[in-house]
Amino acid sequence: MGTTAELQGRLTGPAPDVDPREVVRLDLPGTTLMPGLIETHDHLPTSGTNIEYPDYGPHEIARLTLNAARAARELLSEGVTGVQSLGARHYVDVALRDAVDAGDLRGPRIVASGPQITTTGGHAHHAGGAADSPDEIRRQVRLHHLMGADTIKVMATGGFMTGGSAPWFAQFTTEELQILVDEAHRLGKWTAAHAHGTQGIERAVRAGVDYIAHASFVSATGRSEFDPRLAEEMARAGVYVDCTVTAHLPALIARDPSFAPPVRLLWEHGVRIVAGHDAGIPASPQRAYVGGLKALEAVGLPCTEVLLAATSRAAAAIGRAGVTGVLAPGFEADLIAVAGDPRRDLAVLHDLRLVVARGREFLPDRVAGLAAGPVEGLVGPAETLAVWREEQERRARHPRV
Repeated sequence: MGTTAELQGRLTGPAPDVDPREVVRLDLPGTTLMPGLIETHDHLPTSGTNIEYPDYGPHEIARLTLNAARAARELLSEGVTGVQSLGARHYVDVALRDAVDAGDLRGPRIVASGPQITTTGGHAHHAGGAADSPDEIRRQVRLHHLMGADTIKVMATGGFMTGGSAPWFAQFTTEELQILVDEAHRLGKWTAAHAHGTQGIERAVRAGVDYIAHASFVSATGRSEFDPRLAEEMARAGVYVDCTVTAHLPALIARDPSFAPPVRLLWEHGVRIVAGHDAGIPASPQRAYVGGLKALEAVGLPCTEVLLAATSRAAAAIGRAGVTGVLAPGFEADLIAVAGDPRRDLAVLHDLRLVVARGREFLPDRVAGLAAGPVEGLVGPAETLAVWREEQERRARHPRV
């Protein structure tokens, strides 16, 4: 098996515009040429921090911007040529997207959402974007449009990383979510919903959301209670789903199988599974992307499906079908070459031999590896859930405590 690639030394354009003198032939024996990888669920500005909402004081915007720029370069160094940002204070991701598009910084193509739309005191309220009525929801969508967001993300349920926001309960009614989706689609925006509990998942699907993050079917007991009827509804709706399978999740499942997400069950019901890792939050660093793909296979998704979930299907999931995610005429030149065949072993994705973003070769930075277990010192949603379960079980044993 071998690969030959012909690259320009500048941004690619239509074939008639290519000067043959600018084409460089690369022979890469023993490699597989494939579309660049895509991260569908990222938080670029908080990447590398040990808490979800760090306090940078008066330098907050500058520090978040620097974090995001570093995260973008780290993703590209992992072979990730496309990323959907699903939560960024101060629209830092919009500014970074524009800088990358202009060629001022190197990074993957960015689909930006700005702050998540949530309720007062709801999940991720620290980022801004609170809305508590139909008119406030419309205003938030229009503000995001004004500020240049591509995706409108809503917190359909509470989350484990925000105290007091129960992940198993919905934060918005179906009608409120419908207003958000209709307004976003009217403005040509993609829509995404954070949804853990069944109630929030169901409302998001019925409102017509394009993409759902988590879909964990979590109940008030802290356990996943899969609903096959709802899974069939999700499949019929054509919604894209990331189950947030992170690199260290298999280690947690080995200790407690109840942590296993319903990835395999959703896929068997025809739901479109994509690769999203909530990257950038504590315990889910950018450098763990390939580890997350291996974890997705470990929890039941076939290897070839994992590759689709990370390339062509991921591109469609972030509203970039027909632009990237496929090696074909008419698509932009986002591609990587890896040593070996990823259809047989996803681990070869660690061995990058070529990274090309928008037709320009990128020399990856040296990125530190990631241990198989939980990231030391960092606490993510799964660890937060584990602590919550332990507390509930303690209270059940000692109800007066």
